[in-house]
Amino acid sequence: FVGIPLYFVDLQDDLDDFGFEDYGPDCDSMRITAFLDIPGQDNLTPLARLEKYAFSDNVFNRQIIARGLLDVFRDFSNNEEDFLTVMEIVVRLSEDAEPTVRTELMEQIPPIAIFLQESRPKFPTAFFEYLMPIVVRYLTDVNNQVRKAGQEALLILLEQDLVAQSDIENKVCPILLDLSAPDSDDEYKVEAVNIICKMASMLSRTTVEHMLLPRFCELCSDGKLFQVRKICAANFGDICNAVGQEATERLLIPKFFELCSDSVWGMRKACAECFMAVSYTTSPEVRRSKLSPLFISLISDTCRWVRQAAFQSLGPFISTFANPSSAGLYIREDGTLSIRPSAQDVNSNSCQPSDNITVMSSSANAALSSSEQPMEIKPESSTEETSAEVHTKLSEDLNKDPREESSDCCASPGEESSRVCQGDKAAAGVTEATKESSFPELSSRLPSAEDVFNTFLYWRPPLPDISQDLELLQFKAEKHNDACSVPCSNCVASSEIKKVLESLQEHIDDPDVQAQVQVLSAALRAAQFDSVGDCETKKMEESSDNLQNKMILDETAISDAACNQVQGDTLSSPASQDDISDQSSTSVLKSMDIIPQPLLDQYLSMTDPARAQTVDTEIAKHCAYSLPGVALTLGRQNWHCLKDTYETLASDVQWKVRRTLAFSIHELAVILGDQLTAADLVPIFNGFLKDLDEVRIGVLKHLYDFLKLLHADKRREYLYQLQEFVVTDNSRNWRFRYELAEQLILILELYNPNDVYDYLRHIALTLCSDKVSEVRWISFKLVVAILQKFYANSASALGLNFINELVVRFRHCSKWVGRQAFAFICQAVVEEECMPVDQFVEHLLPSLLSLASDPVPNVRVLLAKALRQTLLEKAYFKSVGNPHLEAAEETILALQSDRDQDVSFFATIKLKQNNMDSITIEKQN
Repeated sequence: FVGIPLYFVDLQDDLDDFGFEDYGPDCDSMRITAFLDIPGQDNLTPLARLEKYAFSDNVFNRQIIARGLLDVFRDFSNNEEDFLTVMEIVVRLSEDAEPTVRTELMEQIPPIAIFLQESRPKFPTAFFEYLMPIVVRYLTDVNNQVRKAGQEALLILLEQDLVAQSDIENKVCPILLDLSAPDSDDEYKVEAVNIICKMASMLSRTTVEHMLLPRFCELCSDGKLFQVRKICAANFGDICNAVGQEATERLLIPKFFELCSDSVWGMRKACAECFMAVSYTTSPEVRRSKLSPLFISLISDTCRWVRQAAFQSLGPFISTFANPSSAGLYIREDGTLSIRPSAQDVNSNSCQPSDNITVMSSSANAALSSSEQPMEIKPESSTEETSAEVHTKLSEDLNKDPREESSDCCASPGEESSRVCQGDKAAAGVTEATKESSFPELSSRLPSAEDVFNTFLYWRPPLPDISQDLELLQFKAEKHNDACSVPCSNCVASSEIKKVLESLQEHIDDPDVQAQVQVLSAALRAAQFDSVGDCETKKMEESSDNLQNKMILDETAISDAACNQVQGDTLSSPASQDDISDQSSTSVLKSMDIIPQPLLDQYLSMTDPARAQTVDTEIAKHCAYSLPGVALTLGRQNWHCLKDTYETLASDVQWKVRRTLAFSIHELAVILGDQLTAADLVPIFNGFLKDLDEVRIGVLKHLYDFLKLLHADKRREYLYQLQEFVVTDNSRNWRFRYELAEQLILILELYNPNDVYDYLRHIALTLCSDKVSEVRWISFKLVVAILQKFYANSASALGLNFINELVVRFRHCSKWVGRQAFAFICQAVVEEECMPVDQFVEHLLPSLLSLASDPVPNVRVLLAKALRQTLLEKAYFKSVGNPHLEAAEETILALQSDRDQDVSFFATIKLKQNNMDSITIEKQN
């Protein structure tokens, strides 16, 4: 120990002298190996001293060297000979018998590799020749701590793409395959499986599929260690994503079925947790036919923890069935959901069929687009038919001559097809639309104003052209009507219909056949309408509902009661329309072919109070969390399936459930569109406004996003309610008011200057007097934004009134913080250029300059900053002969000789123009 300095033993004072006490991640200037540069009694060079301490008998010395290897490479890698010497020392040090030394060394490998990659490109092969073999060797080290360090280092290197493909295939993967072999040690096998699963996402698909996937499949069936199977189950989704759809369906799905039926409940729970990731990589057919029944088995598992995990994953799993395009939406690059621009569909005169994507009609998308930017994009029509108007139209249709109805249905389909997409039958309705060639009017004109949106016609499926069949049937019906004078004549005519319907029953799965059944029923109902008594009409309407339900559900043949079948059509009356909307969602979903019905039934049952007792006390919160994804999957046409569930969640006794809905109501509004939002979401939104602060904050954070989706008249109703946000349950909850000010800055664009002056101005001035400084400062920016709103919209009279109010309220405020706020507002007005300069110098500048005589230094400091950093830097005040420049310069000279040092400092310092953007104004109390 002669040549070893004493501070390497126990002398803490010497350690402190050399900076070891202060060394840390935040200390860039201090090097652990600084002692190598200090001349000692040995008179050795730094490199020789490094070698001496690296192989010292004192473990602490070797640990210090291993910990400071990055600094060593920085010092010695400039010379190639010294660099190679250091590399040899590192290799020898990696064979140290002390595990702590090897662990310290391995922790330094990733930063050294990054350093060599970025700063020392002249040594391109040094890492692969010297350091990579150490990493591979440590994967099989006998010490657990060293192996863990080696595994972490390998993952970092793979993530940074520092490992060559050849090393992965020839060195890393063979080692991992040996460690995970059936005859391998249990501890090594578990660690190897874990590292295989973690590195799969960092490797190429070819490497994973050919080298790691076979072993992974074997490990999924490992009957010796349940820990191995559990790791495989927990990371199953990552492996599926790494290998892609084809390999997943061919090799992994059978293994996934085995894990989902494992005897250990922890395996089944892990499978339920990763179910969405697995479903995401499969085709729609596999997702529907195989994964859906498998998930149902998990959600009805005997173990409560498995059921709990399954219910938590139910909503995300349903969301994998989603097709945003079918709802007229698209996902932006940043992941947010947005409304598809209507111009895309207006340019295309007809909807194009697609296997996977349904494009909304131009008129529907016009309505959608108008809801996203109501202030900028006008909808083609601002009116919507009420239910009464729809019922009137229905009554008129029922009294038409059968030949006239036939003509309306078949000869003038341009009006009908402009409202309904003729693409994917899963999103457009029960039937496919007819071909474009059948509608000459469609390509010759765009939808008129009244065609933009119609509740009845929008959801009604388009009717195919079967006019010849109708004429034949109507002729027979009229013949029987002339021959019979009793109500039973209807049955004679209906017998002909029964034959046709029975012949179509064999092909009821065909959407075209379903449409024919609808049209035939509607036409004959209209033909017989006048001759049917009130009692008979009631019976016919009841049986028509049964007929429609049976047709959609594909369950039974047409009823034998032919007289009642003649009257059959779901849209025959307002009563039957309500019956359809109230019936089970089974018929809608099966015809729409969106998601399996059992999945929706289980999801809707999550609001059942019994579930909270048998599954999870927070199951309603998980239901609320995933509801927007489920709504996107079903589409707005199936919103009635979720409406009751949403209302139940919105009135849940747990505020966490309501809070979850409040945070996502703006996204749900985008999915549903403006009509459904106004009808179903606005009442719930109003309820959230009066809820607890924990719930209101969810609404407040996205207040602008929700309000911009409403129509202008509906949006104005919230002007008065906005001031309710100023009052909170706890006055100390200042962040609530801060968020309100931020939202109001955005909301200004949604209202006209008069509304801003009458309503929002009062809220802004109230927030400017808040007790919390942070709230006041953001409110000053709101005041500036309001002033900018007035002058940008040529409302100079309102702007002048607002300026006068600011002068009275802040310039002449008895408290110095108010006068300081006036200086800040004036500075921000000049910076943002939110009003004409001549208006500023006339109405604000004199009051601003008068603050030079204020008795409080903090006010004069902000005045000095406003003049020197902002006002005098503007071109207007730099122009020669400016009458206002002299007054500003006199004020600056007075402030430069101020008795307060801070005031004189900020009045004297002149900042460079290129640094103006980086200046932040100090907030002083």
